[in-house]
Amino acid sequence: MTLPTLFVPHGGGPCFFMDPAGGPPDPMWRSMQAYLAGLIESLPERPKAILLVSGHWEEDAATVHVGDGKPLLYDYYGFPEHTYRLCWDAPGAPDVARRAAALLEGAGFPVREEAERGWDHGVFIPMMVAVPKANIPLAQMSLRKDLDPAAHIAIGRALAPLRDEGVLIVGSGMSFHNLRARGPQVTPVADEWDAALTAAVTDPDPAARAERVARWEELPHARFAHPEAEHLLPLMVALGAGGDDAAVRDYRDHVMGWTVSGYRFG
Repeated sequence: MTLPTLFVPHGGGPCFFMDPAGGPPDPMWRSMQAYLAGLIESLPERPKAILLVSGHWEEDAATVHVGDGKPLLYDYYGFPEHTYRLCWDAPGAPDVARRAAALLEGAGFPVREEAERGWDHGVFIPMMVAVPKANIPLAQMSLRKDLDPAAHIAIGRALAPLRDEGVLIVGSGMSFHNLRARGPQVTPVADEWDAALTAAVTDPDPAARAERVARWEELPHARFAHPEAEHLLPLMVALGAGGDDAAVRDYRDHVMGWTVSGYRFG
């Protein structure tokens, strides 16, 4: 069974866990929480492991984490004290990390390993919702600091064999990520950006899809939606790993005035 690949929104900071009593999040985030909570059940089979690329980790070369992601990296600021004690204690997947590294090396990419960095909130916040029992092993892989779209699509293509090995490849970011632009006045522009991005991502011609998404800066309002590209680049990896498979948008909502989408390949 070939698993799909996913690009998912991971929200804002610890947005799903702001209530220390464990109650539901702010209504703004509930649709995203429900989407994330249904991800595993939506798959054709339960993955043996997850390989996740987060918008919160960049290195000079693609780097795989071969440890267990502990202690977690609470890389958000100004949130309630209890959100710095959140726990997601899934086991690491060093075998998957090293298999990913071997695939990338075989495709000509330089790769590094490290074992000390904790999983950042682009990992543990969405995974606490998607895999609340923390019972699927996970390996994290970095972005490259150059944030080259075509290179990250090619990295995804190299990782595609993992899909036939029971590994779910997940890009974790945000389809719109401009922290200085919030409120209803942003929504019309965000809607235009989202429509253009979705048209590119779901192009039925896989070659055209890859080319259009690699040239994302030419889309309307691109640099307004992403003053920096790190939250969009995980999409490139998921798209590349999706190969020729059909692409669909399987999530769309508005948060903070932003239009936010999630995508599935395969």
